[in-house]
Amino acid sequence: MSTTKHINSSVVDYLYSDEKVTNQSLKQTYLKLPLKVGIAFAPTNVSATRSPITKPEKIKLLEQIADNFRDYEFVDKLEVIPAAYLRTKGGFDNLEQISKMYDIDVIALVSYDQVQFTDEGALSMTYLTIVGAYIFSGEKNDTSTLLDTTIYDINSRKLLFRAPGSSNVKGSSTPINLSEALREDSLKGFELATQDMIENLQLALAKFRNSIKNTNSDTKLLQSSR
Repeated sequence: MSTTKHINSSVVDYLYSDEKVTNQSLKQTYLKLPLKVGIAFAPTNVSATRSPITKPEKIKLLEQIADNFRDYEFVDKLEVIPAAYLRTKGGFDNLEQISKMYDIDVIALVSYDQVQFTDEGALSMTYLTIVGAYIFSGEKNDTSTLLDTTIYDINSRKLLFRAPGSSNVKGSSTPINLSEALREDSLKGFELATQDMIENLQLALAKFRNSIKNTNSDTKLLQSSR
């Protein structure tokens, strides 16, 4: 008997819902430096008891992401946004409300997708990210995990940059301890995907720092008077 466990949170579902996914901003992008950044998980319909990562683990991950932003002079403050304030399919209207509530200009949205296959065969599933499709494929007791951090300017709705991370854990267990083994593989999958994402985030932040210094960039800068 084959089973597939698939749990995710999606930036595409949260921001665009029935709208067409687009990377184009609706208006000219003006970034006011230094930036005020919010960090949050994209909403999920999965209950806390079915979530592959606990609330403390989510907070730890958000703090890891925040630590990378703190290394840069173009960031003024960081706010970890509680999950309760992000409505399912809330879209950019919801982000604008959060922007006013927390006085932030930019949001880093973290999403995840994890698929666990528990049978042999050519199995695959597709997850839609903000820049295209990601294919999960695997065989018996494979755990595939994707983490994705997408950074938006809230006012212009422009995607500034993103940092993905992924992992694949190949496990093996008897039917007797399958549930425990899958839980361990799930946690290991998130740990490895987090490491990969953080490495990509460091590269993306450095690239973004260089891009905002470019006077030919389509993103215009406004220096704060503070």
